[in-house]
Amino acid sequence: MISNATGMVHLVASVIALITGTMVLIGTKATKKHQKIGYVYSLSMLVLLATSFMIYRLHGTFGVLHVFSVISGATLLAGMLPMFVKRPKDYLQYHFSFMYWSVIGLYCAFAAEIFTRIPILFELGKDITVTFYALVGLSAAAVGGVGSIYFRKYKDSWKALYQNN
Repeated sequence: MISNATGMVHLVASVIALITGTMVLIGTKATKKHQKIGYVYSLSMLVLLATSFMIYRLHGTFGVLHVFSVISGATLLAGMLPMFVKRPKDYLQYHFSFMYWSVIGLYCAFAAEIFTRIPILFELGKDITVTFYALVGLSAAAVGGVGSIYFRKYKDSWKALYQNN
């Protein structure tokens, strides 16, 4: 399903981002290891996002998946910028929240990518656009919903960790 070098770079960057994003989420925060892995995550996401704008599978134009790439880029920037400028006062909370959602967004995209292969695997017909977008929406909503529940459940305890820094 990889049709060219751009697709291969996109795939490799996505695997690196998935692995490092997960490591950052589950690992100890505020360490040199966290920082190094976080930079690898951020750089792989930048490559992933850049290549996403070079991929036009469905209609050959800028589409809804590209809009999600823009949102993902904004989330990544919103998560990293506070660490560089050390502002606002509670910048660590902003960093954590936006980076958490950056990784959850990546998980949503991963789930969407997997589930959109279903119509192709079952050869449901030539025009699978409606099925494709339905599966993108449902899979992203499911993963994002679980991420949201988890975030709301642990947000206050995570916030307490960063108030001391």
